[in-house]
Amino acid sequence: MLLDIAASRNLLFVGGKGGVGKTSIASTIALARADAGARVLVVSTDPAHSLGHLWDMRIGDEITALGPRGVYGLEINPASATDEHLAQVEERLNRLVPDHMRSEVRKHLQLAREAPGTHEAAMLERIAKTVETYGPQFDLVVFDTAPSGHTARLMTLPETMATWTQGMLHRHDRSEKLTRALQGLDEEDPGLDVVAVGRGQSRAERDSEIRRVLLARQERFTKLRAALQDPDATAFIVVFQGERLPALETVELVGQLSRAGMQCAAGVINRRSPADAGDLLAKRRQQEAEHIKYVTDSLPGLPLVEVPLLGEDLQAPSTLREIAAYLA
Repeated sequence: MLLDIAASRNLLFVGGKGGVGKTSIASTIALARADAGARVLVVSTDPAHSLGHLWDMRIGDEITALGPRGVYGLEINPASATDEHLAQVEERLNRLVPDHMRSEVRKHLQLAREAPGTHEAAMLERIAKTVETYGPQFDLVVFDTAPSGHTARLMTLPETMATWTQGMLHRHDRSEKLTRALQGLDEEDPGLDVVAVGRGQSRAERDSEIRRVLLARQERFTKLRAALQDPDATAFIVVFQGERLPALETVELVGQLSRAGMQCAAGVINRRSPADAGDLLAKRRQQEAEHIKYVTDSLPGLPLVEVPLLGEDLQAPSTLREIAAYLA
């Protein structure tokens, strides 16, 4: 079932509580699609990257072939994404402000580095750029996301950021009107200096640059939002285990995604205890059933598949192909 869902999509997001096996499920789907002839990129957005550990290789922030033909990996480093994001903001601002204000710009951005939302905005920029850049190059891009709360925040940010950018454009338009009014005064009073700005740009050139940046940002977030909300192009898979906290977070995450206009296509019950391997595991399986029932009662329309608890460590690609049989 999950492999059919992946086969008909361009983007796949795999999310859930930390430690439930998102990376193994994301990699399994990617490997299965590559075995079927597709070219697939797995992108980890989790600060605690385990993608490289699973594949037993160093991946990092560059596209890396993971071994089997057609499977590639990329680990987005949140700190690097934030540095890149703020460096771009600083470079743009330095083109738009007078020289004497550049030290204030740098000071403000240094403070903004730890401000709430900065890391999420930077990660959203990288996700959007990844979709724009690599989406056309791969048959499928699979995002191995951070734990539930972070993921839900990222998924709702495109709407927020698009709205914020639209507000900035509206304020910029009002500012342009004021500038034109001041330019009219300038013709009457040469003492008014409303034209000269930083780096020799005229005010009209600066305003044009600001508008270009804001429009490009709005277009990027609008496209990402449209892609995330298109069930024919994008699917979200939630992974959980038969435990109380993962079950609670799963229901909450699916609700948050729904409110953001995204549908959860399916769920994976990972590491399901066997019923015939002794009293301890049989008892645990019975307890798992209670938490699974909570999820099915709360999300009656969500298709679910079960992946059993395996008796060996996960190792790509061999163990992943074993898991793939349960996702078909």
